[in-house]
Amino acid sequence: MTTHKPIGPVDATKVPRFAGLGTFARLPQIDRVPDYDIAIVGVPFDGGTSYRPGARFGPAAVREASRLLRPGYHPELDVEPVYEAQVVDAGDIASTPYDISRAVREIEEQALPLLRGPADGDGEGKRLISIGGDHTIALPMLRALNKIHGPVALLHFDAHLDTWDTYFDQPITHGTIFRRAFEEGLLIEDSSMHVGIRGPVYDRNDFLRDHEFGFQIIRCSDLDVIGVPAAIQRVKERLGDTPVYVSIDIDVLDPAYAPGTGTPEMGGLHSRELLALLRGLNGINIVGADVVEVAPAYDHADITTVAAATLVFDLLGLMVNRSNGATISGSENLQSVAT
Repeated sequence: MTTHKPIGPVDATKVPRFAGLGTFARLPQIDRVPDYDIAIVGVPFDGGTSYRPGARFGPAAVREASRLLRPGYHPELDVEPVYEAQVVDAGDIASTPYDISRAVREIEEQALPLLRGPADGDGEGKRLISIGGDHTIALPMLRALNKIHGPVALLHFDAHLDTWDTYFDQPITHGTIFRRAFEEGLLIEDSSMHVGIRGPVYDRNDFLRDHEFGFQIIRCSDLDVIGVPAAIQRVKERLGDTPVYVSIDIDVLDPAYAPGTGTPEMGGLHSRELLALLRGLNGINIVGADVVEVAPAYDHADITTVAAATLVFDLLGLMVNRSNGATISGSENLQSVAT
């Protein structure tokens, strides 16, 4: 943790939330602080989408929706993330919109310095939350994290597996990144998990191959049977205390709660279910995270962007609690969800 007193967001009692700085939750820009603990960065790339484009506009829209947040005290997590750690907005990573492979390299190259922090900083690795952009951006983020932490476990919230091989002969798209991550040795074997999967697939063997890659799955239909507390327990047992990358595709939510996305699937999680799943994992060792696939052109009333902004704030709370020494306690977490 940084030694200086954190600089928090603009005071909403002095500057209304709809005015002032346009950073995430109106947090300070990265160049306004000497050091930081967690950086939030936009990655406006959607060249890997397979259906509706538009996630390149996600970072700006999520930042705008984050004005609605009151980023002080988080009651469910019992933490004041932006006052207990230095959180900054690192702006956007710029990458070419015309070449997927080159864009992935550019994203990795620009993410790595953010994870290392300033040369005169505290010397500890930083934590990074990226706002997409389509899900392609998770691959360069995992590659960058690997250079700091080595292989990590993946906790993947999504309607889709994203472990297909190629799409129109392209090896890197938003539906293939976690297969590439497995093949490249970026993931801890037999420690990763998909949550929220639903809908039909191209081939029944897609699930067999996914299992071979070391993933376990909690489908939305499983939640109908076992409920949220049992799902939390399964995830905790799977992840243990390993370093974890949390990747949240906003289409894990039902289209009623997240219409602004490129590949919506009916029968998804309710907003409260997703928040309960995340908050039930308080103490998890999150070293990086993303919230992706927000396509504001298909949104209305800011439903999707507000959901995404809230998820980023929850991820901040989880990261800060872990840095403050929080550990995962099964009975406490299950009790908090139940009550």
